[in-house]
Amino acid sequence: MSSYAALRNSHNDRLRLQASRSAEGISLKTQELYALVFITRYLDLFTNHISMYNTIMKVIYLTLSIGICYYIRMKEPWKSSYKPEEDSFLHWKFAVAPCVVLACVINAEFSIMEILWTFSIYLEAIAILPQLIVLQRYGAVENLTSHYVFALGAYRALYLLNWIYRYSTEQYYSQKIVWFAGIVQTALYCDFFYYYAKSKWSKGGGPMRLPSDSAGGK
Repeated sequence: MSSYAALRNSHNDRLRLQASRSAEGISLKTQELYALVFITRYLDLFTNHISMYNTIMKVIYLTLSIGICYYIRMKEPWKSSYKPEEDSFLHWKFAVAPCVVLACVINAEFSIMEILWTFSIYLEAIAILPQLIVLQRYGAVENLTSHYVFALGAYRALYLLNWIYRYSTEQYYSQKIVWFAGIVQTALYCDFFYYYAKSKWSKGGGPMRLPSDSAGGK
């Protein structure tokens, strides 16, 4: 399920950029964090062949995530429409660095590949944070962007139900690191979910609005 969800969300973001010809409201830093998640998680692409399907999916993840970053950084009109002043979260300092430390300290096995995989799990949990901050600064969120962010959060929330089911039915099922990261990731979406539901149910599916801060609100 996570494979299809992650691929769908990356594809939706690429379509959003292509359709609107603008990167306004998109966090490049979130896209860079997701690219780093896939790069560190799928390094086994070169050492551990499972199946052709598995290999193709990993290549697609990497291509889409890196491609989105390339579009926003290098290609017009996306480059000029991107607003770095709104996307000011210090992701290397407050996301990547803490996750590196945490992965080195708390992991299932102290090996390079296991630490990189664990790092990707921790980083994925908070990768959406820069995007949520950008949306709050804009206040108004267009429908395609709000649907994209909702889909990212919804698939992780559904995973919580899957874990509960597997824990209750499988005697030796235990993934404490993944559970912890999933709970953190879902918690980050709670405020967004509230305003998303409010906009869709009480406003007849109109554009979503978040409380905007004084610095970036419009």
